[in-house]
Amino acid sequence: MIKDIMNANDSATPNCREMAVLKENFPSCFKADGSFDIDRFKEFLSDKIAVTGEGYELKFLGKNYARLLASIDTTTVVVPDEEHNSKPENMNSENIYISGDNLDGLKHLLKSFARKVDMIYIDPPYNTGSDGFVYNDRFNYSVETLCEKLSISEEQALRILDLTKRSSSSHSAWLMFMYPRLLLSRDLLSDNGTIFVSIDENEVYNLKLLLDDIFGEENCVGSISVLTNPKGRSQDMYIAKCHEYILIYSKKSQEKGKYNIAKSVDQLKDDYKLIDDQGEYYREIELRNTHREFGKHNRPNLFYPIYAAEDGTVSLEKSERYTLEILPIWNDGYEGCWTWGKDKAKKYIHLLQARISGQNWKVFRKDYAIKNKNASTKMVKSLWLDKAYHTEKGQAIFNNLFNNKNKIFDSPKPVELVAECIRMAKPKIVLDFFSGSATTAHAVMQLNAENNTNRKFIMVQWQEKVKPDSVAEKAGYITIDQIGMERIIRAAKAIKEEFPDTTSDLGFKHYTLVEPEQNTLDKLEKFDPTENKLFADKDILSDFGKPTVLATWLVRDGYGLTADAEELNFAGYNGYYIGKHLYLIDPELSNKAIEAIVVKYETDGNFNPENVVLFGYSFTWTEMEALKINLKRLKDTEKNLRINFDIRY
Repeated sequence: MIKDIMNANDSATPNCREMAVLKENFPSCFKADGSFDIDRFKEFLSDKIAVTGEGYELKFLGKNYARLLASIDTTTVVVPDEEHNSKPENMNSENIYISGDNLDGLKHLLKSFARKVDMIYIDPPYNTGSDGFVYNDRFNYSVETLCEKLSISEEQALRILDLTKRSSSSHSAWLMFMYPRLLLSRDLLSDNGTIFVSIDENEVYNLKLLLDDIFGEENCVGSISVLTNPKGRSQDMYIAKCHEYILIYSKKSQEKGKYNIAKSVDQLKDDYKLIDDQGEYYREIELRNTHREFGKHNRPNLFYPIYAAEDGTVSLEKSERYTLEILPIWNDGYEGCWTWGKDKAKKYIHLLQARISGQNWKVFRKDYAIKNKNASTKMVKSLWLDKAYHTEKGQAIFNNLFNNKNKIFDSPKPVELVAECIRMAKPKIVLDFFSGSATTAHAVMQLNAENNTNRKFIMVQWQEKVKPDSVAEKAGYITIDQIGMERIIRAAKAIKEEFPDTTSDLGFKHYTLVEPEQNTLDKLEKFDPTENKLFADKDILSDFGKPTVLATWLVRDGYGLTADAEELNFAGYNGYYIGKHLYLIDPELSNKAIEAIVVKYETDGNFNPENVVLFGYSFTWTEMEALKINLKRLKDTEKNLRINFDIRY
């Protein structure tokens, strides 16, 4: 487990993730010794891409170091909050709150949620110089190690380490902080997934380049300017800032209209102001194409006469009743064209009517709200001015939840701001790995209750300590994640009061990411299974705790953080079964227990785990060998099972 990861991290390189993708998709580009054949790879690209030695790209100090941080695995373990998770409102919840470094959190999540997250919203530090952002790395690389891993000079290694050690807030430090997190977040997004990033002008231009680099410029959905402070900031030097930005990127190119949002009933009535005899709302749209680049000269099939009667009804045939000929001609004599061809006009002639507009007769078509599949939605504009998006609105909602006029949390995002992003993305799973005050979780629960939906949230928040002598500290909070979790609990209560009949998920499971203590790491280092064949080390299991080992393994093996493994009793020994895995964690695996496991395989048609996973420190060599030998018997049974024997350290 931890020891295996530590050993793997020692050999990790900044490009190991990318190389794994290349090996999967371009195996013929690798030589027998494992080296990558760039010339061979160019042959795959040459027909479509001109490969040159230069290009437009984002460069900053520590970029390869940031890639290295994304490549190495986390050595933290997942500790479930058993007291919280067992409460009635939480025990069946599929919402998740993770306390810990979001870089570690993303790495754990990737093992179960890769390509499953539909939406990410984050409000990262803005690097304003006063928002508290400083880059202070916990990775203790030496100059020599960095030189070797990154193939850089000693001088470059020193400059990078200087950024990581002196709590820098430079542009390079901010980019080095954001890069690995955004890189990992891309892998979490589903093919239809979208990321929304709130930012101000201090880093918006760098962030745009960073997102272009990671997601591809072609996947930029757009940027939104949000009026957050109409009065402006009087402390600014030259121009009082009153807006922020939201940059939006998709995992892959999306279809037109993907981010349209639903119109309200009032908005529909405003757009479709006319009512027919049946009481249905419609509007009139001119049948003539209003774009002058289209006309008789290039759309001759759309240039034909329509005949009208005095009452406005129309026909494609001239007759005693339909005598007035109408052509799609502009006031200046330009010969335009209709938007419908003759066959379509004939089919939907009942939707057409003519009337005098200005001094000329024109033809209009009825566009019904209920028949137009796009009528009920509208395209989002790039400028958001509603008062619901103002910072003071977000503060007021938060203060009201906590019954405190003072700022326990400063400038939380407004619920409606995140809710509008959710409406755009239409997700099933929403991730926020800079959770802060947990506005995103609040927005998800609020929309679920309003619309009877069942979206899930995953929040990740570093256990950042509140400022000494602050309002938060005086209110009894030690870390930011405590405030976030309390906000979710209070918001859930308020939502339940507002929507008493809601059946939506208003709870959450809580987990903390913990780096093992140094004395535990020392035990892991000293434990050598080749030298300790006759002994187990029960102290190591007690250092971690069985729930922690099981939770860490479940997410590692793709079952997520809310899955429950079934506890099975094998002649007095408890194992844990889920999907394709049987987990054996406790020490003292007796021969009777081993026999009971084999019998369970042989007699229970629903019990077919392909992987038997052992916590290596809990078992002696004799126990593991006995289990291996007995499991081999299953090859000769009706099931013909080949069991993968996985010992984790």
